[in-house]
Amino acid sequence: MKIFKYPSVAALTLCMVFGSLASCRKFLEEDPKNLVAESNYYTTQDDAISAVNSVYAYLGSISTGTTTGVYHSSFWVAIGLASDNMANNQAGAPDMDQLANFTYGPQNATLLDVWQKHYKTITIANIAITRIPNINMDTALRSRLVNEARFLRGLLYFNLVRMFGSVPLLVKEDPPVDPKPASVDDIYDQIISDLTAAEALPASYPIGNGRGRATGGAAKAILAKVYLTRKNWQQCAALAKEVIDSKQYSLWADFADVFKLSSRNGKEAIFSVGFGDGGGKISFWEVGQFLVRLLPKELSAEGVQNAQGWQIPTQALYDSYNPDDQRRAVTFITDIHNADGSITHIRPYIRKYWDSAAEPQGNGTANDFPVIRYADVLLMYAEAMNELGNTAVALDYLNQVHRRAYGYPVDQPSAVDYTGLSQDAVRKAIWQERRWEFVAEGQEWFMLARNGTLETVVPLSKPGVTPQKKNYLFPLPQRELDLNANLKQNTGY
Repeated sequence: MKIFKYPSVAALTLCMVFGSLASCRKFLEEDPKNLVAESNYYTTQDDAISAVNSVYAYLGSISTGTTTGVYHSSFWVAIGLASDNMANNQAGAPDMDQLANFTYGPQNATLLDVWQKHYKTITIANIAITRIPNINMDTALRSRLVNEARFLRGLLYFNLVRMFGSVPLLVKEDPPVDPKPASVDDIYDQIISDLTAAEALPASYPIGNGRGRATGGAAKAILAKVYLTRKNWQQCAALAKEVIDSKQYSLWADFADVFKLSSRNGKEAIFSVGFGDGGGKISFWEVGQFLVRLLPKELSAEGVQNAQGWQIPTQALYDSYNPDDQRRAVTFITDIHNADGSITHIRPYIRKYWDSAAEPQGNGTANDFPVIRYADVLLMYAEAMNELGNTAVALDYLNQVHRRAYGYPVDQPSAVDYTGLSQDAVRKAIWQERRWEFVAEGQEWFMLARNGTLETVVPLSKPGVTPQKKNYLFPLPQRELDLNANLKQNTGY
């Protein structure tokens, strides 16, 4: 990756935080003396806090408005399109069409963006992890900041290894110029090490002083998903149960409350990426792009700004919901209520991120992106227990999510409960529940790939589109292969 050929990774990071990457390249070549010297940075407690805050910033966006972050507008879109859940409706975006139709290759621009954003953020995390231990500062805070950076690095590598398989494992401030790819097992070992260290993070933070920061519960939840992916059911169940038993989290009684702005960092949010928190300095890129991408253009007549409807749900996804499942009405919009009292019926679009009372004009949104929430932990625990042969316990936790979807109290038996199912039927019910619960949350491709069902499931929602064996990994971007001869393309590409 060419980024690692620059003369100073630490100086590059300062440029990425305080200016554009293009200007940074020129600056490093011509006159680095005008920048804060590396020897004068990462020396105080404030420097340490700033360093870790910059890692969080690159999950969402940065205040210069020159670039977007990991969870802004490429990663979750790619994972949704390359599944049975979403199709592309964005004209002039062939890379999105390719993802939706499983015709993508190494030249796909969105996959390159995903790769670059992840490694850029990992680079900043590595510098923080390397430099902060040497700062003379409050020891408890120092340890916490390092573990926050390790949590974020572990999360990012978890995304990369699932998407691309064997990739470079960079954990030092100054990595090799042309790093070799690490084995998948070695990458997972590092992810587990980072997230295990992050389990020591606080369970919560003071109100107003830690919204969106990683917690011990978040580390356990992501680590449970790592073990779920690795089919280590015992470890997955143990960690998920720790999160459940912590009593730090619970389901909102109403599914609609999950996505209200008033619920940001609320009881169901385990780890989310925040947008729109720049105060009076907000730029376009600092707000989330969920509404721009997902809401239908027909809303523009009702005063909603910049709704483009670029990515849409498959009709099969919408049709798969029981009409009594409250998630359908929350997740999708099919009717436009016009000012004259008439109603315009449209095909389904995704509206779940739109808090129309708090943000009636739509456009950019201050809503969070839910990386992992409590419903996910309940379903992970259910799946792990089912695979361990304890179907009765699995049904109990599966039903908690299912009851909420139909408006029943989660802790009481209901008329909609799954009952008397075989192990295989419970397994399939959990997978289906995930599909209904996590639309446009960057989950579906990961689940289908993990379960080995891409070829059989996708054609049911996208007739004529049949994934191949190669599609269980994405191709490494050709640009990275051209820059680094040590990288090897995934089979089939």
